[in-house]
Amino acid sequence: MPIMGKAAAVSPFAPKALAKLGPIEGVRFATAEAGIRYKDRTDLMVAVLDEDTAAAGVLTQSKTASAPVLWCRKSLKKGRARVLVVNSGNANAFTGRRGEEAVELTAQFAAEAAGCKPHDVYVSSTGVIGEPLDAGKFAHLLAGLVKDAKADAFEAAARAILTTDTFPKLATRTAMIDGVEVTINGFCKGAGMIAPDMATMLCYIFTDAAIGADALQHLLAEHTKTTFNCMTVDGDTSTSDTCLLFATGKAADRGQRPICKKRSKKLADFSAKLHDLMRDLAIQVAKDGEGLSKFVTFEIEGAESWAAARRIALACANSPILKTAIAGEDPNWGRVVMAVGKSGEAADRDKLTITFGEHCVARNGERAAEYVEATVAKYMKNREIVIRVDVGVGKASATVWTCDLTHDYVSINADYRS
Repeated sequence: MPIMGKAAAVSPFAPKALAKLGPIEGVRFATAEAGIRYKDRTDLMVAVLDEDTAAAGVLTQSKTASAPVLWCRKSLKKGRARVLVVNSGNANAFTGRRGEEAVELTAQFAAEAAGCKPHDVYVSSTGVIGEPLDAGKFAHLLAGLVKDAKADAFEAAARAILTTDTFPKLATRTAMIDGVEVTINGFCKGAGMIAPDMATMLCYIFTDAAIGADALQHLLAEHTKTTFNCMTVDGDTSTSDTCLLFATGKAADRGQRPICKKRSKKLADFSAKLHDLMRDLAIQVAKDGEGLSKFVTFEIEGAESWAAARRIALACANSPILKTAIAGEDPNWGRVVMAVGKSGEAADRDKLTITFGEHCVARNGERAAEYVEATVAKYMKNREIVIRVDVGVGKASATVWTCDLTHDYVSINADYRS
């Protein structure tokens, strides 16, 4: 979300060079400065997709979901897509009937421009909640954007959807299906109000693979669990979380046989590469958390189940008192004990083992004999921190990525609407 009148410091994890995403056949992009909330920057993005493009998606489970999310839920039932329209600066959430009308107008103009049905259009919005979105500010631009869209414009598209992000998040992978190489490109945005629940902030993934909507949906839903849903910045789930996956099917022209079965063995490599790309993007979001100074990984072991391990990891990753200790470079492992205990999941207090990096700080329910505070305090000065916990009740494990909680996070969100 944007800071009004104040520039956010660039994340210390901002890449020196962005990933270069080449064109994917059947996908074109265009952006514009629509003046929705920002000045002198792009805030409107359109992706134009060839006919027969399959679509899948996971969307926020928030009970106050935005109008665009509700629209996408309906469009996903068809499993097809021709146009994606995304605006930044206004979330079009909690805007009542006016919000629905804004989405309908956007879909109508985009459909007319692309020569398709409104339900083939997907819409996303990100930014301020509760302020009406005037789609009339940009709907008239859609025809020109659809016409002028270009294939080699992934970075421009990624930049147009940013809010308080300090860098665009992009990733690309290649996979083999039927001996044919296919490409997977993706980009996303997110820096605050990040605690995905069945989705992520805004994320769009494109491939030229020939895969049916049902198979795509299965892959996306499964991989979301261990990627975007294992990442958090501040524990707050957005009204607008949307992750969409589009497959143009153009690889069929190069000999790839279309795949519709959800668990086809032919999708093994594609599935692995898609998961790797989604993991990459999730970590990039955590590394751009609002005001962060450190990237933190919680690895939970010895839990009753993966779900239990994840819940324990999230209890740690979303604990303000633990995250502030990490920001202060304080090896206060007692706060880890607290977070594990409050999770509600099984943990054996007398078998609990906690490690900061390679330094064991607690073993079998008490401070480790070799623990030296000064040594661990020195480790806490690192930019990247790994905290491992064995809760001693099973064999399951899970990993969650997050960041620390700093004064800058408070400043950014206190000044958001200033």
